[in-house]
Amino acid sequence: MTANPTATEPTLLSLPAPDEWPHWMGARGDAQLAEARRLVDDLKAQRPSEARQVLRVWNDAQTALSNAASIASLFSEVHPDRDVRERAENLMQDVQKLDTDLGLDTELFAVFADLDDTDLDADASRVLEHTLRDFRRSGVDRDEATRARLRELSEQAILLSQEFSKNIREDVRSIRVRPEQLAGMPQDWVEAHPVDEEGLVTVTTDYPDVIPFRTFAHDADARRELVTQFLTIAWPANDAVLQKLFAVRREHASLLGYATWADYDAEVKMIGAGQAIGEFIDRITALSGERAERDKAVLLERLQQDRPDATDIDGADATYYAELVRKEQHAVDAQRVRTYFPFEAVRQGLLDVTGRLFGLEWTPVSQEAAGTWHADVATYDVARDGERIGRIHLDLHPRDGKYKHAAQFDLVRGVRGVQLPEGVLVCNFNRGLMEHDEVVTLFHEFGHLVHHVVGGDQEWVRFSGVATEWDFVEAPSQMLEEWAWDADVLATFARNEAGETIPADLVAAMREADDFGKGYDARTQMFYAALSYDFHVHETPDLTERLRELMGRYSVFPYIAGTHMQCHFGHLDGYSSAYYTYMWSLVIAKDMFSAFDRNDLFDPEVARAYRDKVLAQGGRRDAADLVADFLGRPYTFDAYAAWLAE
Repeated sequence: MTANPTATEPTLLSLPAPDEWPHWMGARGDAQLAEARRLVDDLKAQRPSEARQVLRVWNDAQTALSNAASIASLFSEVHPDRDVRERAENLMQDVQKLDTDLGLDTELFAVFADLDDTDLDADASRVLEHTLRDFRRSGVDRDEATRARLRELSEQAILLSQEFSKNIREDVRSIRVRPEQLAGMPQDWVEAHPVDEEGLVTVTTDYPDVIPFRTFAHDADARRELVTQFLTIAWPANDAVLQKLFAVRREHASLLGYATWADYDAEVKMIGAGQAIGEFIDRITALSGERAERDKAVLLERLQQDRPDATDIDGADATYYAELVRKEQHAVDAQRVRTYFPFEAVRQGLLDVTGRLFGLEWTPVSQEAAGTWHADVATYDVARDGERIGRIHLDLHPRDGKYKHAAQFDLVRGVRGVQLPEGVLVCNFNRGLMEHDEVVTLFHEFGHLVHHVVGGDQEWVRFSGVATEWDFVEAPSQMLEEWAWDADVLATFARNEAGETIPADLVAAMREADDFGKGYDARTQMFYAALSYDFHVHETPDLTERLRELMGRYSVFPYIAGTHMQCHFGHLDGYSSAYYTYMWSLVIAKDMFSAFDRNDLFDPEVARAYRDKVLAQGGRRDAADLVADFLGRPYTFDAYAAWLAE
């Protein structure tokens, strides 16, 4: 039995030439899965009694499995070649099958169950503790028939998840409008959408179209038509897929002795129990209720200036009128704001800001040297104190067949002395001017990337990168958003075509305007969280009808007739019952940010303490302990409540 020898120089992944991708995908995936199987077979055959030796071999097996999973997850969503995407989907099925088989392998479990952890250090003890927990949560201690059914359910779940994502990714809808219906749209957007031979303009449900259109287009009917199309993406196909997926999860949890999937899922998160999710949702709903109703009343009053007979306002109008309120009452014109944010300048500015903040250097790497999957991808090596610690890839523009949202994907999880961490940022921004909200999104997602790389210097792969409890992972990203709202930070890169820096008074007005709507935004997030939780707790024959009921209870905006938003709510797959984590993380993010001096967000002492005590730790300790170490106390709701009341 041999584990990988510790290397003196950890490696980076070599991506293939364009015509070699299909072969490379199969070869790397197969090789990594074969290595994982070999190591596990050796463990079972030789049954070493020394705990650290067992854990090292298991770590190598888990590293190989992670390597296969990472390329499968990423390239099924972003590769421009459909054949490669399908190969990646097939690889993910193989990864999930092997992972399930390992978790249900009683012989393998026995190797770990008999280990003596007396001489293990804290990190190795935590690996063993979490590994034994994983086995039990997989159902390894159930009877043979139950284990067989759990295996079937896991295989069904991955197929349903892939079908759900594929239906969203490939269902791009559109409306066609007359040129005069583009009134209000930014000029650069109009120029990028030429009139066709029939004298009409096509507007799609992809984010670079739908977000500015629902924000700026004066034509209410056109806005409503596009929003309705957006909220029916992947319907009706995904309605049936969701029903099957929820049923699989219900049975899976039941076979393991849990009352609901939410109870099973929450057990290993900070929140601890399914019931606590509902309690948290209701707590935030109550905390934000008065502010939400007050903000909504302002929107409705502004709508009534245009439509005196209006008695309510929904999501087809809310974004547009929120923009008008910010422009008229707070002197913030988003079309003026966006002139300060050309994409290329924002991307470089983000690198400069995060480099200065975290003590990192980003060095461009040519596509010839790094390899790539598309010409749009920009690659950078990451160094700290002159030593390379990882690599990032930025895939930031839309294309056919690509993941439609914004997310960070692993390409390689770092293992000390073996392989450097590599992460990929996948977004869908225009190549020209960016909305400030998009700048905030870019900072947010980049926060995950920094966490992945800075936290990637770990001995144990399960603690590498973004490896904390899942309801903490958004907190570092949400906190990094704060730098996209600071006038001094923005002044380092936000300039218009004339070279003028964004004025500090405009940024102050933007912050004030952003405060408007935070109440109903919180309520909207709680509606999403309730949807995620409720669908996994109650068997629901009509998902759309239940969505309407939950929307009435939690959101301040009414349901839009004929829509089926659940069908393209991708988090119902990835986050399952745990969408609450976005708000849970925000509570912690606001508290962590309170440690920074708002007059000097680049204070190196605080920034380095945060980097080293939170980000660099990966998953070596529970998230609550990481936060307490940084803050010098346990986290509280106080900073979040104060922010909500501002």
